[in-house]
Amino acid sequence: MKTRDRILHTSLALFNEFGEPNVTTLQIADEMDISPGNLYYHFKNKTEILVELFSWFEQQMNDLLDIDDFSASVEDQWLFLHLVFENIAQYRFLYQDMVNLFGRHEKIGLRFKRILEKKRKATILICKTLEAQGVLTATDKEIFALAENIVLTATYWISYAKVMHGSQGDSELNQGVFQVMSLVAPYLRAEEREQLQVMGEAYL
Repeated sequence: MKTRDRILHTSLALFNEFGEPNVTTLQIADEMDISPGNLYYHFKNKTEILVELFSWFEQQMNDLLDIDDFSASVEDQWLFLHLVFENIAQYRFLYQDMVNLFGRHEKIGLRFKRILEKKRKATILICKTLEAQGVLTATDKEIFALAENIVLTATYWISYAKVMHGSQGDSELNQGVFQVMSLVAPYLRAEEREQLQVMGEAYL
């Protein structure tokens, strides 16, 4: 792996473990056992590292959220949410202190806001697809409120799980997916609601 990529991967691990504000470029260089000068050759400061990592996150999230149609199966809904939560967990430092982080980096904050808007639009599209296929029953107002609650839960689940359970492993990730699906469950047809319950019991 090239030094530049090693810097980014090491920074991501340190940011996730200790929080981005608590990590310095000197700590990153020390963790890699390279000189600060070597690090500065690739990145002039920590902000450049942060911007590059956010671009990784942004690309991965956009690849997930740029959808034109969606299957009505519960399994596909579950997989989609799991992939979203995996991406959130991979870059969890972005979610752990959003107000502070995006207050210091307003341009990144605006890009993150656009991702949240894409999450909401994708969620609305999925719900309306399910409604059109008779799998979900809800008014437009209920769908918009449901989409808002889903985005809200997914966005803050990492911080909630850390405070409540002190860890962020697979069990918390799976629970987050189930929590979001539980928001959808009351609007599902009985058959899909029962299927969701069976999947949840096997998954958690």
